[in-house]
Formats: sequence, C-alpha cells, structure tokens
Amino acid sequence: MKIEAPSLSCKIPSRIARLEELAYNYWWSWHRQARDLFKMLDYPLWHSSGHNPVKMLLEMSPEQLEARASDPLFLRQYDAVLMEFDRDMNNGHLWFSTKYPHLVDRPVAYFSAEFGLHRSLPTYAGGLGVLAGDHCKEASDLGLYLVAVGFLYESGYFHQHITADGWQEAVYPRFDPSETAICKVLGEEGELFVPVEVGERTIYLQVWHVLAGRTHIYLMDANNERNSPWDRELTARLYGGDREVRIQQEIVLGIGGVRVLRALGLDPFVFHLNEGHCAFATLERVRELVEAGLSFDEAQEEVRATTVFTTHTPVPAGHDIFPFHTVEKYFHSYWPRLGLSREQFLELGNYEGGFNMTALALRMCGRSNAVSQLHGEVTRRMWRSLWPGLREEEIPISHVTNGVHVPSWVGEAMHKLYRKYLGPDWIERHDDPILWERVFDIPDDELWAAHLCLKRKMMSLIRERARQRRIENHLNAEQILCSGTFLDPDALIIGFARRFATYKRATLIFHDLERLKRLLHDRYRPVQIIFAGKAHPADEGGKLLIQKVYNVARDTELGGRIAFVDDYDLQVAHYLVQGVDVWLNTPRRPHEASGTSGQKAAINGIPSLSVLDGWWAEGYNGANGWAIGTGEHASEYEQDAADADALYRLLEEEVVPLFYKRDADDVPRGWVRVMKETIRTAGPVFCTRRMLKEYTERFYVPAAQRVRELASP
Repeated sequence: MKIEAPSLSCKIPSRIARLEELAYNYWWSWHRQARDLFKMLDYPLWHSSGHNPVKMLLEMSPEQLEARASDPLFLRQYDAVLMEFDRDMNNGHLWFSTKYPHLVDRPVAYFSAEFGLHRSLPTYAGGLGVLAGDHCKEASDLGLYLVAVGFLYESGYFHQHITADGWQEAVYPRFDPSETAICKVLGEEGELFVPVEVGERTIYLQVWHVLAGRTHIYLMDANNERNSPWDRELTARLYGGDREVRIQQEIVLGIGGVRVLRALGLDPFVFHLNEGHCAFATLERVRELVEAGLSFDEAQEEVRATTVFTTHTPVPAGHDIFPFHTVEKYFHSYWPRLGLSREQFLELGNYEGGFNMTALALRMCGRSNAVSQLHGEVTRRMWRSLWPGLREEEIPISHVTNGVHVPSWVGEAMHKLYRKYLGPDWIERHDDPILWERVFDIPDDELWAAHLCLKRKMMSLIRERARQRRIENHLNAEQILCSGTFLDPDALIIGFARRFATYKRATLIFHDLERLKRLLHDRYRPVQIIFAGKAHPADEGGKLLIQKVYNVARDTELGGRIAFVDDYDLQVAHYLVQGVDVWLNTPRRPHEASGTSGQKAAINGIPSLSVLDGWWAEGYNGANGWAIGTGEHASEYEQDAADADALYRLLEEEVVPLFYKRDADDVPRGWVRVMKETIRTAGPVFCTRRMLKEYTERFYVPAAQRVRELASP
C-alpha cells in the first residue's frame, strides 16, 4: 500500500520541511506545542483557516516560509515539536507495546459511520463520531495498533442556519479534500478502488487515508468516475436519505469496509463495531471463511470470538430496522454464499417483524457492551428476548462507560494549572486517581482565575461568531440578541449543548417561565443560559424544540439572558465545555446512554446539574455537582413537572447562592470546592485512557488469545 504524496514540499524550505508531515497528521490537534508552532507561522492565517494547517500552508507564500526557516525562535519550537512527535511515533515505550509486545504486529479494526477528529474533516455528526475520534487518538497515545474504517462524506453533516422565526435549516457545503490532512491510497496501478456489490450493481470505492498520531483511518468514497451519477451520491451525506439509501450505505460500510482492509493487506486480530451501522461486516467475514471451506456454524463461531460490538442508544428509534423485502432485494444473491437459506439469513437480524441491525450485531458478536452501567441494565432489559432462556443479569451484554480524550478537551488555562500542581507529566498519568488528589493543592484564586479566563474566551467566540453571522447572513438586531452578545461574563452561565432530541428535554427549564424569569432577573444574582445543538434533519420534534428555545431567547422580557449559539460543531463545543459555569443535562431517564459532553465539562472544573442518567449515575457523589430528581412518576407529564420543580429548587436554594457567595477577594470558595471535587472524580475515571485500557484488557486481548486457539491444530 502506498499513500499519495502531499503537494506542499515544493514550497517549504528544507530546514522546516517536516511541517508538511506534521500538517498531515492530526497528532498536532491534541498537542499544544504543535498548535503553537503553527500559530507562530502566521497567527491571522491560522485563525482565518479555521485552525487547519494544510489550508494555512497552501495559502502561505514561499517568502513567508523562508522567513520562518531563518527565525531562531521558530526553529527552537520546530525542533522541540519534532522531537516530541518522533518520540510518540516510536511506540516502544508506550503502554500497549510494553504490556502486550506479542500483539503489536496485527491491528484492531475499528468500524464507525462517523469520526470526529477536527472540524477541518467533516466526517462527524455528534457524540458518536466524537467518541470514535477520541478512541482513535487514545489508541495512538497508548501504542495500540488500530486501523479505523469509515466514510469520506463530500458534504459531511449539515451546517445549521436558524431563520428569523427560529426554524432550523440544513445547509450542505461541499468538502474540498485538497485543503485537508487527507490523502488518496494508491494501488499497483494508481488510485486504489475497491468493488462492492450493492444489490444488482457494483460500486467502486475510492480509499482515502487519514493519520491521527499512530492510528490509520481509511475513509471510503463513492464519488468517482467509475460509478454512475446516482451511486456517486451514496457517500455524499452523513445520515442523509431514506431507508433505501441507509441500507446501501451500511452495506458499503460493513461489507465494503472489510474488503478495503483486505485490499490493504491488513489482517486484524479483532474487529470492533461502533454501533449497528457496521453489522454487515460480520457477514462479510463469515462469507470469507465459508468460501475458504468452513461451515456457516464454524465461521460464525470464529467471527463471534473475534468481534466486539458497542451499542450506544437505549432509544428504539436509534436502531436501524429494515423491512425484510428490502433486505431480500440487496442480499438474495449473498446468502447462498454463506450457505444459508432465505429464512436462515433473515433470522439473523429478525426482531419484532423487521431486520434489526443491532439484533444482527448482538447475534454475530461474541462480546457486546453498553456505554455506562445504567445503560447496560437498560440494554439487557431491552434485548432480553434474544436470550429467552437466561435471567436478565445473565444476558451477555456488559458495559464499558465512555470517556473523553483528556488532552483534546482540557482548556489551555486548566492545562497550565495541572502542569504546575499535578506535575509536568500529568497527561501521561491522567488515569491515576492518586494524581488527581493534588487538585486540592491548587490555590482557590488560581483555579477561579483560570476558569474566568476560559469563560471570557468563550464569550469572545460567541460575540465574534455573531459579528460574522451579521456580515454573512444579514442577521437582524433581534437575531444578534439571541446569539448571546448581551450575556454578562461575570454572571452565572448555565450551558446546555447537545443534539436536540425530544427525550433530552431541552425545554424542561421553561416549564414555569415566571419562576425562571425571577432567576434570570435577580438584580444581584442573575442567571443566564446558553443553548446550542442541532436536530436531525428528519426530526421535526427536535426542530420544534430549537424553535421554542429560540423564541424564548427572542422574548424581550428575558432581557438577553438566554442565548442560542447556532451551528454547533467541535469548535463551539470546545469553548462551551471549557467556559460555562454549570453543565445542564435533563434527559428523560433512562434514555441517556452516556453523555460525554458532561465529562468534557467536568475535566475543566465545570460541575453538572443533571438527571441521574448515563455517566452521571456513576459519577455523582453528592459533592461534585447536583442531581435533578430521584423519584419515578406514572406519566411523562408528571415526571417533567417533578423534574422541573427539582431543577428550580436546586437553582434557587443551592446552585445560585453558592456561585454568588464570595469572599473579600471575590472568589467563591464553596463553588471552587465543588469544582475541585468535579475534577478529582472525573479526571481519572471518565477518560478514554481508562476506557480503552478496559476495552483492551477485557475484550481485545481475550479475542487475540482466541485467535491463537483457533489457529492451533
């Protein structure tokens, strides 16, 4: 396998030639020294390029680059960054290669419909993709040999535009790969194309390569001249189209993804499927083994032994279900290759009268897990009919609670504090609970000052985005007000940012508007709320929630105390999880699988005000934030009313008074204690380092051992 050479080397002076290598590896995105290096090249251009070093280098003149190549200060930073980069690319000292040296030669294959690495690569929609991106980054940090497979979406996920009346519109800009850290994979005769049958036609997939540290990500693209015009659109949009398009995409992701790995000469020892979208990969692996001489049962046993499946949603609508006739349309010539009849094949995914992709994955994968302890309980209850002879607690679905990639999500001001008081090697040791006990050594005033710094950076972003929207979209004064320009950075700011789905109850805090207004308009202790998030383009209920929030924000009686920040993406997410004072989360329990946004806020010292659902059911200890409601009620209306009342009482009696209780130095000592407890309890537990070590020790390594057993005579 070869990778197409980037096109920047001709203009970069030889002394700093490895800038190209750095720019084409997303390693820079979670290493501060590397980001600082690109800022030193040309800070205004770094800002205008959207923090995209490839685009930045393309736009820089040779004269500018020559000047940097003779700048001693820049060269010192350049050499230091390359030294760190080379050290990370050499995995000999890393955790996995040290602990499991006998497993470093074969990769883990990680399949996902989306990957959220950086906003310059629009291959993500939300939490699932960001988790996948964090998984890839952590694999690199730990020295785990991981290859990932997904799609290159020409239009990515949509950009959100909010009309004057608050309605969400979807805008799909075209993505230009030439301006991003992505390269074509080459075969023996040029660009690599992998064929996959989708029904009666063959689609040719071009393969692109992305590097995230040591992790290789391969993205499939149907937009090439070998395909008919309608097939070229198959990989254009993330989660776009109808059921017909969806099953075609999932055939390409699962079956095509396995074929891409084979074309690349890769032989993973374990396959990890991130959600049911990828489940057809198990069938393709069975087909390979059956055509090599095994029976279906033997092939299924081998595939099950070496496949991990992670399910992310307890909401029935989140699981893809296809009518049997649709599955028959695309697989009628495929199941004979498995040695199965029509009925046997359809039974693999049969669940409540349809072909369910999650049911297929659960049947075909030997290790399955939910993404929090509570989600595990819900998932076992949800799918118990697949194991009619077992008690609920015996159902083979465990849990691995999600975490976040700490180096990617900690704000700069917090990072400096952690270096100073936890130690310069804190990132290498951040899954050690003892390390985080040192957070109590941080002086209250320094922690508070760091938080205020990040809060003001967030407000600067909100105001700059509002200014840009005014110029680009000709927003009126009312829309500018809604975007948050009038928020007071010294007053309490509550953040609510996530996908707008009805079960997340974004408007719960509006349950009693008069009671809320008293909180917002308190002369001495005002409350402010920032909302952000997108609704799925087909989710009319979610769009209505956005419109309701927007219309409340427009209400002049609320005096600019509520804001909606549009077009929520990775950049906005970084600023919000680092800059608000409280992270609000109000799902209808138990519909939140994990909720990693609250974990990102927590590692920045931002406590959660949340229903005890998802990760917060494990993370809350009574001193590191607030739990909304504990009782169960007969109807949704009664539950909403009780949870809203509990939310208001917590704000009125605990959250707001504690935030505004200051000493002579204007430091809220009690609040800072909660911040420190939040950091101490979240840092070592709700991180991808703990999460990926758990996947490795509980799933990957046992699967590798099983491979050895199957291979032995």
